[in-house]
Amino acid sequence: MFDTIIIGGGPAGYLAAQRLAGNSQSPCKALLIEERYLGGTCLNVGCIPTKTLLNSAKLFVHAKSAEKFGVKAQGVSFDWATIQNWKNDVVSKLRSGIEGQMKHFGVKVVNGRGEIISPPSGEKPARVRAVSPDGTVTEHEGKTILVCAGSAPLIPPIPGVKDNPFVLDSTALLSVKDVPKRLAIIGGGVIGFEFAGLFSALGCQVTVIEMMDEIIPFMDREQAPILRRVMKDIDFKLGCKVEKIDGATVHYTYKDGKAEKQNCDLVLMAAGRRPVLDNWGAASAGLDVRAEGVAVDDRMRTNIPRIWAAGDVTGKSQLAHTAYRMGEVAACDILVTLGKTETSSFNRMRYNAIPWAVYGITEAAGVGITEQEAMAKGIAILKASLPMKVSGRFAAENTFSGSGAVKVIADATNRRILGIHAVGAYASEFIWGGAALIEQEMRIDEVKQLIFPHPTVCELIRDVVWEL
Repeated sequence: MFDTIIIGGGPAGYLAAQRLAGNSQSPCKALLIEERYLGGTCLNVGCIPTKTLLNSAKLFVHAKSAEKFGVKAQGVSFDWATIQNWKNDVVSKLRSGIEGQMKHFGVKVVNGRGEIISPPSGEKPARVRAVSPDGTVTEHEGKTILVCAGSAPLIPPIPGVKDNPFVLDSTALLSVKDVPKRLAIIGGGVIGFEFAGLFSALGCQVTVIEMMDEIIPFMDREQAPILRRVMKDIDFKLGCKVEKIDGATVHYTYKDGKAEKQNCDLVLMAAGRRPVLDNWGAASAGLDVRAEGVAVDDRMRTNIPRIWAAGDVTGKSQLAHTAYRMGEVAACDILVTLGKTETSSFNRMRYNAIPWAVYGITEAAGVGITEQEAMAKGIAILKASLPMKVSGRFAAENTFSGSGAVKVIADATNRRILGIHAVGAYASEFIWGGAALIEQEMRIDEVKQLIFPHPTVCELIRDVVWEL
């Protein structure tokens, strides 16, 4: 009998297992069932491998432009096979690290597809089966269940996509044997943009076809064009609908009806991701499952007592760091339910200060609301923005003289910081500070009193606040 059975070993699942089994007051006996590899999409075919490949691409770009900094390099080239080997090595080491953590905390890990047979009811424990890759079935009992089934690539019903060897999802594109000469990317969101930056940097002719009027739909509308202009080698087709794919040719139309086609070697389908809602027993458990995901409250509780859900499967936020926090919140509430720790009012999921980041040869990041969201909510705001080039460190280390900006949005009535958005180097590394300011509900005058290290790019946040 396990205290908790966790279905899915991605960020939400493995961190929850660690928090449960590592509880200092009274450790939980935890079972983690993972169908493929610990680490989930993020570690194995998402965040980590893409950032590893992007780092190689950045080194290549920087080496080619090093002469501007007084450093001369001859015959700069890249070896795709070596880059792939490095990526695989990084993923393997990190996955081994998670396996080591599970052993350290005494979490039992079963390789297989987890499926709820029956939910917990009264004194009766839940029953969950695990179907291993070779078909072996084992059954387990648990007092509680945490569902962390994750998400999968969304493949829209575009004619010509199904069974087309030229059309790949992000997982398949990560492992292509050679860099394509021409790549068409359907979707200008985070996944599409990052792959566009990667392959463009390595000399591939990249075309991004996006249905919306701008890339990265959730970005501030003043900042998205800055990010797009930095990536000047990428051909962005905005406001375009893909009508069909014929082999490696993408046919699309603009809003005015003008039809065009793009010939390429490969097509990346980057239309987003969807929560995995089937094949793990949602129906047999009686869970409230909606189109956007498993319904949960702010403690990650589902509609069925003693069953929680966390991560992408909830559809709340498809970000690994959100999944981490969801897993922690669920684990804390499970511990309370099992009587292994005391309740805490702090243990609730809050979504107003979750940072996001987009990686490429240059970066973008943000937290809080955008100017457009504030307008839609009828919030009177103060806003200010400064270009990255006014930062001494940015100017010293970057050749893109005018690329990037930091923007801050505050409530005009109470002067509370509502949003911080950045395009440019190191944006992903300092955006957590913006999250802290918003989480702590800091006001303009309070931020002005903070001391930032100099010279850094992050001190632009303070400089912009002084412009409000």
